[in-house]
Amino acid sequence: MTIAELRDLLDAEVLCGGELLDRDIHSACGSDMMSDVLAYVKDQAVLLTGLVNSQVIRTAEMMDMICVVFVRSKRPTFEMLTIAEDSGIAVLATKMRMYEACGTLYANGLGANHTP
Repeated sequence: MTIAELRDLLDAEVLCGGELLDRDIHSACGSDMMSDVLAYVKDQAVLLTGLVNSQVIRTAEMMDMICVVFVRSKRPTFEMLTIAEDSGIAVLATKMRMYEACGTLYANGLGANHTP
């Protein structure tokens, strides 16, 4: 799946990183707790979250993620978008709730790699 296909499935708006839409993604995770992302997530390309602070982008950057999707119509700040742009991370926003967004991606073939 590409970021463009993810965008279409989630009816999401691209907030930055439009030039990255052709990048392939093979896994995703959903969490509002960045400590859990740091502790348990491995080899994820996409982070879905409703948490809006710069630590989300910093966490995605540390974990080598290429895309962050904000759920529940959450909107990142200008500062967050600047950090994402500088880090080569696409940022999208969807009206879907986390459960629905994750379920939609999973049902369409996007898996999850995880550390036990």
